[in-house]
Amino acid sequence: MKKTFALLATTALSLATLRADNPAFDWPQFRGPNRDDISKETGLLKEWPADGPKKLWSYTQAGNGYSGFSIVGGKLFTMGSRDGSEILICLDANSGKELWVAKLGPSGKMPQTKWGEGPRGTPTVEGDRVYALGGDGTLVAVQAADGKELWHTTMADLGGKIPGWGYTESVLVDGNQVVCSPGGSKGVVAALDKTTGKPIWQSGQWMDDAQYSSIIPATINGQKQYIQRAMHNIAGIDPKDGALLWQQSYPGKVAMIPTPIVKDNQVYVASGYGVGCLSFTIEPGNQVKMLYDETSGTNKVMKNHHGGVVLVDGNVYGYSDGVGWVCQDFKTGAQVWAEKKALDKGAIAYADGHLYCLEEKSGTLVLIDASPNGWKEISRFKLDPQSTIRSPDGRIWTHPVISNGRLYLRDQDLIYSYSIK
Repeated sequence: MKKTFALLATTALSLATLRADNPAFDWPQFRGPNRDDISKETGLLKEWPADGPKKLWSYTQAGNGYSGFSIVGGKLFTMGSRDGSEILICLDANSGKELWVAKLGPSGKMPQTKWGEGPRGTPTVEGDRVYALGGDGTLVAVQAADGKELWHTTMADLGGKIPGWGYTESVLVDGNQVVCSPGGSKGVVAALDKTTGKPIWQSGQWMDDAQYSSIIPATINGQKQYIQRAMHNIAGIDPKDGALLWQQSYPGKVAMIPTPIVKDNQVYVASGYGVGCLSFTIEPGNQVKMLYDETSGTNKVMKNHHGGVVLVDGNVYGYSDGVGWVCQDFKTGAQVWAEKKALDKGAIAYADGHLYCLEEKSGTLVLIDASPNGWKEISRFKLDPQSTIRSPDGRIWTHPVISNGRLYLRDQDLIYSYSIK
């Protein structure tokens, strides 16, 4: 009996150790667990075969749109459009099999559809629920198990109006709140009860039309806050009541898209259309202390349109319009290196010491070292086949996702899963 007990105890310990050494790395929202496009997975392929990593499955019914992926508990959630409606889609992440579809709202309501119709945001998964914001501003909460709607509301109900390219935000779920950015005269940011969808507060001290970025939560100087940007300012909001904690002028052009980055008490934000980047610290008393901006001449280092930037070991990486792929010192804003010829404009993600750079025009994905020592290419492959329903003006804009040893890519109606473990 003692031997049996000892064997069972040893087996249990071995299984616990195995699980601890090989934790699941789910991707529950836009840009991952921390909204930074950083995967903490290890043991990934250090290089790929000449024709790319092994394709595990493909799914061909996602419809139009640029929505990204949330992956939790073996399920993949994304959005698309079919038959005149925007939809929330749930797939088996292991096989690509469609499990269920839930309707969001009508498609094609965005003022500007030249670049293609369909939703742009990414669903957010929390517990047994999925929250998704469609391009027309319809926000729904559904059961993750079967897609049954629990509640819905609209950004119009919160005083917002549809931006030119539609609502693209991926809502934040924090505690008992779903936090979103309707914009408008009632306030840029709003918090809703996650179980009912009823409003809790709205940031009436900060009024501006909605842009295209997603909120990030942060704790700065011991104070929790939500950080968001609009066309004219970036601001910190108190999660308890929506009060304005601090605000920094940051005038944009056309569209403000990339998600801000926060490290300790430093805030960093970048924009395209020639605007560039801005960074500052939040000092005690919520005082803003500028680190670099247009007056220092460094803010043009990172003119990131919408492919996003990542912060790795003190350096920011991403594509800068007119400059190319850039490594920028986070603290000073100085350019460390730039590479324009190897790969054109696109989106970026990080995992296991490497950057995954996806070119928007050709669908070429390149694996490089995440290093301040320059662009060191390791492998590349081209997404194939590619969508035939994409707008002629559209590109491959969905960010790469690395989750549970797999790489996920999308081109409109086509979704692919590759093994990279």
